[in-house]
Amino acid sequence: MTHSAKTALRFGIYGLTIAYVLCDLFVFDGPFLRFIKQGKHSGTAAVATTADPVVARVAAYNIHRSQLERALQERSWRDGKPLAGLDPQELARMRRAALDDLIDHELLRSKASANAAELKVTDEEITARMERFTAGFPNKEALDSAMASQGITSGQALRERLAAHIQQDKYVESRLAPLIGVTDDEARQWFEQNQGQIATPERIEARHVFRPTLDLNPDEVKQQLVTALAALSAGTKDFGTLVREVSEDPLTKNRGGALGWMTRARLPEDLAGPLFAMPLHQPALLRSKLGWHLIEVTARKPAEAASFEQAKPEILSALEAVKRRQAATEFRAALRGFEARNIEIY
Repeated sequence: MTHSAKTALRFGIYGLTIAYVLCDLFVFDGPFLRFIKQGKHSGTAAVATTADPVVARVAAYNIHRSQLERALQERSWRDGKPLAGLDPQELARMRRAALDDLIDHELLRSKASANAAELKVTDEEITARMERFTAGFPNKEALDSAMASQGITSGQALRERLAAHIQQDKYVESRLAPLIGVTDDEARQWFEQNQGQIATPERIEARHVFRPTLDLNPDEVKQQLVTALAALSAGTKDFGTLVREVSEDPLTKNRGGALGWMTRARLPEDLAGPLFAMPLHQPALLRSKLGWHLIEVTARKPAEAASFEQAKPEILSALEAVKRRQAATEFRAALRGFEARNIEIY
């Protein structure tokens, strides 16, 4: 594949995977952090108070305004839209979306509970989730404070909550799994339609001696590398010695200045063109936005077409991610439609 095609494909995979994870996090409420932010939840009807009125009901469970406001704040942070800067219409839209998330979470919780017999959770799974969850807190004091604020009194109580959320994750996956498989025929059809864009791009291998120009006189920095190049050309010093004595690139200083194999897309625009135009084994000075480089191209590989077998793993992952996103959206809509009679929004 070309680097740009690979990058697009990978970012597609990552973007779609992230979209599904966000759906799992915030629609189906996968991780426990969402749970403790949302508020203590026992699965039974909550008592309404004037200070914290009920804004919606799902069967016997009440959703309170305080839960909605926490969910709204979280959605605001996730979308990068501070609430203070929103117009009334956008604020109303986000509040409704946050409420939908809470309703969907409760619908999923009840479905997972009803299907608990087929959703076995092992101690190993709970321990692994516990470790990932606790790693999100800077120290034990912060974890204990968060637990205490939500009435979670012990490690065992935390494990029980996490077990319930693993059960929810398994319920969602059991419903999505039959819908997201990708056949070889589907992958091959995508490949045939897009193979003109699929290739391994031209690559070069290079090494450099680097001096930054930040807060320094660029001409003085250049002169230092001019002197280094003269020593290299005269044979009084080799490239590795110059790297050790002159270079200020910490990532390459201990490996002879080696930059490894690179495509044009990996490099800054102001460096990619001149570097790829350089002949092999002819060190020269190049200027970039970061500073001056005494740089040498040591090897070159031409672009190569990719076979279906080479591209197949990434194609399968990308197409599965697309199907997963579609299936998650359809599952949410179907669940809401089926349970509509049990939902009231005040």
